[in-house]
Amino acid sequence: MAINGEDKIRELQEIIDTHKRIVFFGGAGVSTESGIPDFRSQDGLYNMQYRYPPEMIISRSFFEQDTEEFYRFYKDKMLILDVEPNAAHRFLAELEKSGRLTAVVTQNIDGLHQKAGSRKVYELHGSIHRNYCRRCGKFFDAEYMKNSVGIPKCSECGGVIKPDVVLYEEGLDSDVINGAVRAISEADCLIIGGTSLVVYPAAGLIDYFRGDRLVLVNKSATSRDRSADLVISAPIGEVFSQLHA
Repeated sequence: MAINGEDKIRELQEIIDTHKRIVFFGGAGVSTESGIPDFRSQDGLYNMQYRYPPEMIISRSFFEQDTEEFYRFYKDKMLILDVEPNAAHRFLAELEKSGRLTAVVTQNIDGLHQKAGSRKVYELHGSIHRNYCRRCGKFFDAEYMKNSVGIPKCSECGGVIKPDVVLYEEGLDSDVINGAVRAISEADCLIIGGTSLVVYPAAGLIDYFRGDRLVLVNKSATSRDRSADLVISAPIGEVFSQLHA
């Protein structure tokens, strides 16, 4: 069944078919259909009850002050490994293979775009799949972190391991930002999906788009709907499952 009208799906397909430098900018809504909770929805992490607010727990200062409590929350609610890419991830990977998609810019940390086969991915907020010892720099994967007891420690030197995830009070990686800005500024079509566009500075990157068509696919309205050429109000996986690369 077509989402939000067959005419809008056809229009999106035509836009995709007639552009060669498409960039996708996505947020938590891309991964919720794979079973990963977002932060701000009714059932999101911000509305769950913990001893401390989640936004406090996943801050740099909290990580430093109460590392054990940080990891109790992080392992339980953010280090989610038993999930698979959905139709949105798979479509974007196919679109990249076809030569039309030049990059994915994501606010997600789950690595599902890469798992689906996407190669050019700018992870604005880092990834749960990269973890480094703060003392010696040794790399550890997400499985090591998940299977650790208490605070994950380095097998080499015993130092505390920190996930390569951007916490509150931390800045975004400059190389990732520069790459994302370059990709967006060179795009002839920007598709924004699964994001409420309220998280800054990430959401501000779309201001660098100077291309031909701006498309928004999101279940709820965003502040950029009025400036978009096409708005589809529906789950992104359901929309992308009707398209072909």
